[in-house]
Amino acid sequence: MIEAKPKILIVEDDLDIAEMLNAYFRVQGYEVFTVNWGEDGVRAAQTVLPELIILDIRLPDIDGYEVARRVRSNRKTQTVPIIFLTEKRERADRLRGLELGADDYITKPFDVQELRIRVRNALLRASQSSLTNPVTGLPEGRLVDEHLEGFLTKKDCSVLVISLEGLDSFRESYGFVASDDVLRAVSLMVQNAIRESNTADAFLGHLGATDFVIILQLGSPAQIEERIRTRLEQSLDYFYPIRDREQALPAGRRLSIKIGELNSNQGSFGNLDDLKANLLRTRSR
Repeated sequence: MIEAKPKILIVEDDLDIAEMLNAYFRVQGYEVFTVNWGEDGVRAAQTVLPELIILDIRLPDIDGYEVARRVRSNRKTQTVPIIFLTEKRERADRLRGLELGADDYITKPFDVQELRIRVRNALLRASQSSLTNPVTGLPEGRLVDEHLEGFLTKKDCSVLVISLEGLDSFRESYGFVASDDVLRAVSLMVQNAIRESNTADAFLGHLGATDFVIILQLGSPAQIEERIRTRLEQSLDYFYPIRDREQALPAGRRLSIKIGELNSNQGSFGNLDDLKANLLRTRSR
């Protein structure tokens, strides 16, 4: 599998600096996007979804502080690391940037090698903090991959994948807060079902934003699956306001669940990507 390059968004109105940083970070192995205006920076942050933003404060339209405020106020970009790049040196300017959630602050003229190290460190901190889902608190990303890689080498081991369908449509109708409440409640119900099944060795995490994965060394996957299915199917309608519970919606737009299962004795899955693909296919049946 080819690893995706980290994406950096550079918001800088000095064309020479913007071009230099673009070329430098591309050579360093990053995917780089540059814009020269603050409003363009806000829009690019939402469309590119970068792993990090290098942000000048002095811009032709809105300043970098306003760009940072809007980036931080949007749910999709609120955790993206921001490094302010500016000529401002006063303590009050630094404090204002930090209050807006900036991760670092470097003044012009700057040492590009120092900036490279600060970028690397900010990305490392962000990757370490993204090991758990911000809504449910469950493991995701590398932590889940490590457990799935263990599954590839073990016998008599089962994996369940539980997918919550229709959450995007639910979010469009009732907002982010309500959809986060649904995801959080579903994760708690899954955790309770595992606990009640006396499978203390089970690992629960996120395979995707709305996909949960349970890895079982012992115990009956059928028993846990039945508990989860029964509990969720009885509860999903209650997340809707009373007036909407009886509303008929097309398939895929109403909250529902799909559950798939794989056993390590079913055959070789080759590698982690192959295993994940098989898991997603099982839950789509």
